[in-house]
Formats: sequence, C-alpha cells, structure tokens
Amino acid sequence: MTPPDHTASLPGTVWFVGAGPGDPDLITVKGRKLLEEAGAVLFAGSLVDQAATLYAPEGCDIRDSKDMTLEEMTDWLIAAAERHETVVRLQTGDPGLYGALIEMTRPLTAAGVAWAVVPGVSSAMASMAVAGETLTLPEVTQTVILTRVAGRTPMPPGEELEALAAHRTTLCIYLSITLLHKVQEALIKAGWSEDAPILVVQKASWPGEEKIVRGTLKDIKKKCQEEKIASQAMIVASPTLGAADWPDLIRSKLYDPGFGHRFRKATTTTESSA
Repeated sequence: MTPPDHTASLPGTVWFVGAGPGDPDLITVKGRKLLEEAGAVLFAGSLVDQAATLYAPEGCDIRDSKDMTLEEMTDWLIAAAERHETVVRLQTGDPGLYGALIEMTRPLTAAGVAWAVVPGVSSAMASMAVAGETLTLPEVTQTVILTRVAGRTPMPPGEELEALAAHRTTLCIYLSITLLHKVQEALIKAGWSEDAPILVVQKASWPGEEKIVRGTLKDIKKKCQEEKIASQAMIVASPTLGAADWPDLIRSKLYDPGFGHRFRKATTTTESSA
C-alpha cells in the first residue's frame, strides 16, 4: 500500500478503498474503519452497492460518481481534501484492477494531496467462492489470467483472448458479458472444446441479486440470455471447473504426509496410517 505523503500541502488524505465484490461485509476491516472516520466519500454508484456507504458517519459528505467525468471526480476529491482529514474514494472490487487509479492519483499528486490505496476482494475470487470452485489445482493449472475482451478499449498487442486462452489455464474474463460470442470464438480458435465448462456469475456476493450460471462453451451464451444476464458478470473458463465432482484428484504436496517442510516432518504412508 502506498503510504500517505505527509509532506503534501493539503491537510487531508484521499484513500482509494476497494469495496469488494458487492457484499458490504466483504470490505476489508481497514476499509470499513476509514469509511467510519471519513469526512467525505465519493463512491462508484453504478458498481458499488450503496449499502457500503452506510459505514460512513452522520454528516459525512457522500457523493455518487456515476454521472461525473474523471476531471470532476479529481476536482471533488481535491476540494474534499482541503476540508477533511480523511477522504474516501470507494471503488468496486480492487482499486488497481480495471479502475482509473493512476489517472486519478496523478492530479492529486500534482495538487499536493496525499493518497493511499486499500486493496479489495475482486469479483473473480468472489465468483469462484460463491460457486464453490477453485482457481488452481495441482497438476491441472497453477496459473490464473485476469483479462477482458477487446471492446471500445482495445487490447495491447499479444494480449488478445485467443492468445491467452492458448495457455489452457484459468481465465477470469471481466467486462465482457455483452461480448460473450467473442469469448466463445476466441476459446474455440485456441483449441478449447465446445464441451469445456464455463461459469458465469452476475453480481457475485450481492445479497438477493446474485446469479450463477453453469454451462459449456457451446451453450453458455444461450443460458445467460435465458437468465437475462447482460451486465456486471464474471466469465470463468478453467480446467478446474467441476473438480468437486471428479472421481480422483492429485493431492496437494503441501498437505501430503510424505512431503516434509520446516513446520512438519515427512512420514511414510505406513507411519501416517498407523
């Protein structure tokens, strides 16, 4: 976490706090404490469950940013830092993932405003948690790719979904539910089977609003259309999906009795079963 710059010229510090995936209880303890002492809160109303702002104290200046431009947001934060010791910019998930973190901190630094970041739980982790799935498995995949499909924002060269999918690892695909057909096309071109399992979770952890859809690469779009899922959804393609129902799993070495480490001496199978 970037420490506040105590040489800054304005009295307040702007904290970029990850609100997590939606459930107000999934904000970090540190993030909640900052909200509880905040003099001003700017929250992403189109993405962050408004319930998260209930931690703010009475009299706190609370503003929804969904109708604001980047310049309006940074101007608001700078003005708030002139009046309050603690200012919170409450963002969905983690501030450093698909947010305008650096775009907002550069003007703050130029204006002499101290700032710091409090990480949050991302929707990729929340989606797998609510679905009872795992991102990695021994000798299945040990790599997780967080990415998106090219839309109005292009992808850098070499980061096209087809190229990333060729690794056959876990893919957590953000901001792409309206481009699900492109996900299907890219994975098929990368060699994934039409029968490969796909998971889509809309509003993971949002109380009363969460939807979990399981399907295959071939039918997942139709299933999402039937559930009217067209926004705020995580797409996961992974060789680990459905592992809870597999007849056999390769055991993790960390907890294998025959695998020793500095906290536990290795034992033979006979000894461990005696």
